[in-house]
Formats: sequence, structure tokens, C-alpha cells
Amino acid sequence: MTLAPGLRSQLVIMVEREDTAQNVGSGDVPVLATPRLLALAERATVEAVGPHLAQGETSVGTRVELEHLAPSTLGTHVEIGVELTEVDGRRLVFRFQARDRHAVVGRGTIERVVVDRARFLERATR
Repeated sequence: MTLAPGLRSQLVIMVEREDTAQNVGSGDVPVLATPRLLALAERATVEAVGPHLAQGETSVGTRVELEHLAPSTLGTHVEIGVELTEVDGRRLVFRFQARDRHAVVGRGTIERVVVDRARFLERATR
């Protein structure tokens, strides 16, 4: 594992019906759901670290702080950027920010831990 602060990743989505609070059950309005925003930010962290992990390693989420600051309506393009800000052994801390063309719509931190995939799954299925 060769991970260092400064590692970045980003993804861009267009808000579609399946991304909305109405669809995922977190509300009753047709805007980007908070759980979907979190899932996208986590996906960006996974994509950032994946190429840097040893064979047989993966990372798992352990802690999240999220502020969902503004709604994103259907058809809105949202860019989610993540940056690795801290590496403490196997613990990784990311800062993330989500923006549309007008404003920051969300931000927060995500912590992940690098684990041996097989051992993790073995423990999870006991």
C-alpha cells in the first residue's frame, strides 16, 4: 500500500429519478437524496485508493460526516471531488465536496480502513 495525502479523485453525475429522495425513501421530494450523495462520495474514495492497494486488499468505510447544503434537482450535473487528507497506518481520511454549477451542495469527511479482503469477509460471515 502506497497511499499519501493529496491523492484525489472526482466523478460527475447527472441527477436522475433513481438518485432522488423520493426513489430511495429518504424523503418525498424529487431532488438528490442525501444517502445517494454519500454513496457517490464513497464511490469516489474507493476509486481513488483502489489502484494503490496491494492485491487482496480493499478498503471499508468506518466513519462519515456529511453536510447536505443545497438541493440538486433532476437533470442537474453534480461533481463530487475527494482528497485524501490523512493516512494513519491503515486508516484513511478523505475530505469531499459536491458542487453543481451554482454552489457547493454538500461536503464532509469519510474515513476508510484498508483491510485484507479475505480475512474481512471471513470475519463478517462468522
